[in-house]
Amino acid sequence: MLGENIAALRKKQGMSQEKLAEELGVSRQTIAKWEVGNSVPDLVLAAKLATFFDISLEDLMNLEVDYLTPDLPRGEYIFGRVQVNDKGQITLPARARKIFHIKAGSELLLLGDINQGLALMDTRFFLEGFKAVVENEENES
Repeated sequence: MLGENIAALRKKQGMSQEKLAEELGVSRQTIAKWEVGNSVPDLVLAAKLATFFDISLEDLMNLEVDYLTPDLPRGEYIFGRVQVNDKGQITLPARARKIFHIKAGSELLLLGDINQGLALMDTRFFLEGFKAVVENEENES
């Protein structure tokens, strides 16, 4: 699975084995061996791969290729899996926090749909949209 994931992520970025090898400081043959499963990167190189592809090390090693390389519209993301701890908490992936500017103390609204699941939304964005809808309805009355 790891080799397939490396190959899929590399190809999705339109990158040759040579270019990826150059980025990581290894030979092209090393990349080829990883991709076909003849060897695996050590922990340091696996961490470099995860950082380079902007995913977690766990997702690089464990997620199915289809989850790693979906064709999503620009601005839409799949950040990987999160696990609920025994206190009912999750940790948002660093990449998600960075892209959406979520910092300690950020206020998020948790939305739910019985058929589609849960989603998080910036509370201010939601309230501004709600206020605009109410004002629009008042103006139409």
